[in-house]
Amino acid sequence: MSTRPQAVSVTHVEGERTRVTEWRLVPGAETGAHVHGYDYVIVPITSGAFTIMDPDGSERQFPLEPGRSYFRKAGVSHNVLNNGTADIVFVEVELLQEG
Repeated sequence: MSTRPQAVSVTHVEGERTRVTEWRLVPGAETGAHVHGYDYVIVPITSGAFTIMDPDGSERQFPLEPGRSYFRKAGVSHNVLNNGTADIVFVEVELLQEG
């Protein structure tokens, strides 16, 4: 079990087709290992870089630029860590079903 602080989430919108969640990771925080059940879009609010930890334990840096969104398919499995010195904030838009 990790001793890192946990990411904090606030759901802003939840409907039949989409869920919009704001995530905040203070320095040192993590989301915890998880698998994305839906296709999703990430919209960075702050600049910085995530550390992405894959299930095999490998790590890679992923830079963030405010407003520069990216899309991922369902099934992504990872832990997201903030190893930086400032908060990281992003919005996740999950596509719960096709319209």
